[in-house]
Amino acid sequence: MYLLLLDLTIFNDFCTKNCTKMEKVTEKDSYYNNLEQMPVLEILENINKEDQTVAGAVKLALPQIEKLVTIVTEKMRNNGRLFYIGAGTSGRLGVVDASECPPTFGVPFDRVVGLIAGGDGAIRKAVEFAEDDTEQAWKDLSAYRINEKDVLVGIAASGTTPYVIGGLQKANQNNIITGCIVCNSGSPVAAEAKYPVEVVTGPEFVTGSTRMKAGTAQKLVLNMLTTTVMIQLGRIKGNKMVDMQLTNNKLVDRGTRMVMNYTGLDENSAAELLIKYGSVRRAVEYFMQFQ
Repeated sequence: MYLLLLDLTIFNDFCTKNCTKMEKVTEKDSYYNNLEQMPVLEILENINKEDQTVAGAVKLALPQIEKLVTIVTEKMRNNGRLFYIGAGTSGRLGVVDASECPPTFGVPFDRVVGLIAGGDGAIRKAVEFAEDDTEQAWKDLSAYRINEKDVLVGIAASGTTPYVIGGLQKANQNNIITGCIVCNSGSPVAAEAKYPVEVVTGPEFVTGSTRMKAGTAQKLVLNMLTTTVMIQLGRIKGNKMVDMQLTNNKLVDRGTRMVMNYTGLDENSAAELLIKYGSVRRAVEYFMQFQ
């Protein structure tokens, strides 16, 4: 109990010094009240009304997103990696985005890495006080031998998560490019990031529930970030995922249609070529050698 109280004292001191200078709009009271008295349809309509503001908030951050995309592309062209760190919903979103890059774009699983405070177990079940450890993020990153070739992006709706702040600080000290995705302006996380992305989404429908609008905004930015980077790296041809992994029948069927379109082969021949070479790109490249 004494150790827990001591930890909380340290955390409170940290917040007093670093977090009270900013106004966290993500923590402001909802514009709606007496939610439990609302009819179901009214709840849904109001949530939808708030969700419609998110894309506009992301649009305002496009210049910041462009800068982050540009530096990540530059680093990854030179064999660098992209790392995400976050806690709670933010951490889970980073893990999701990282885990979807190999099947979507055919990149090795270790080119985009998502780390969450509390470890992989925290993806399914919250780990108490994991996000309050300012040292753990760097320990987690060090296991991957993060270095100057890489980019570290901290994800934190509040912009005050100690786990993320600590990781960004250590990365800066080690000459590693840093970025962030936050949903408050003027946050400690953004202050540590060399390439901050601030998407100010305002109060949540349920006060402080940043899994809602803030989480949606973060997901949109992550989609933009990795999709644009992968396009710049040549992982998309035309508008097709020619390097996608063939991990299920749906993707094999999609890949077969792509090969048919690029080569003019019939369905059976295209499918055979696709399965033999393992990707649309390699199948088409093989075919084109003989044309």
